[in-house]
Amino acid sequence: MRVEVQGRSACVYTGGRAFDPALPTVLMIHGAQQDHSIWGLQSRYLAHHGYGVLVPDLPGHGRSEGPPCPSVEAMAQWVIALASACGATRPALVGHSLGALVGIEVAGRAPELVSRLAVTGANFPMTVSDALLSATRDDEPRAIEMINQWSFSGITHRPGSPGPGFSPFVANMRLMQRQPAGTLFNDFNACKAYATGLERAAAIACPVLHVQAARDVMTPPSTARALVAATPGAQVATIEGAGHNVMAERPDAVLRALAAFLSPLKSKT
Repeated sequence: MRVEVQGRSACVYTGGRAFDPALPTVLMIHGAQQDHSIWGLQSRYLAHHGYGVLVPDLPGHGRSEGPPCPSVEAMAQWVIALASACGATRPALVGHSLGALVGIEVAGRAPELVSRLAVTGANFPMTVSDALLSATRDDEPRAIEMINQWSFSGITHRPGSPGPGFSPFVANMRLMQRQPAGTLFNDFNACKAYATGLERAAAIACPVLHVQAARDVMTPPSTARALVAATPGAQVATIEGAGHNVMAERPDAVLRALAAFLSPLKSKT
């Protein structure tokens, strides 16, 4: 569906069912240089099993009008405005990588607005080397190639396929290539500049789940320890045999972790 947010048209995927704000809402936030489709396998299941699902393309990504939000804080404000525009009350937030930082910022800035928070590929600080950041600005095709190589575990699906006609590795490459020029630099710069992750994590009042991929080299689990420790009562679920793009590489395992974490919301409706 399309909705106006901050004066611009946003594309919001709803999992194949019309969004119903009377159901517990799950709002899923994609990462850098991506769009709603990274959550396709998990969001469709949730939409057909008792949840109202909102999976937006962030501004300047996918089919949402731009320009991209220049900071994590601006993205968080946009997500809050999106939830309000859709009539979503206290949604559960699910975010990946950059989207995880956005979820943490929302839940820490406005804890009364969030019922639950699940993050994947999350650490703090989300370090981006000067060389990689420069590549995202000066040689975007090469930067995309490197990032895609680092987004998978190296033991599955590279460059192969889990089934005929399907390759998460190739699909992720094409997804990144489709985003407007300059978006990658914007997103990675926002990750690097974000400075209040631990402060926001400490202010979160809802249950939190960290879904960590055991073979993630972009945001290794070892670099998430301070963030997990700063988050009151945080749970951790480890997905074996997967890299940073864990939603595509181990979709069923991610879905099981999310479904178990979100299930208490349905008992309140």
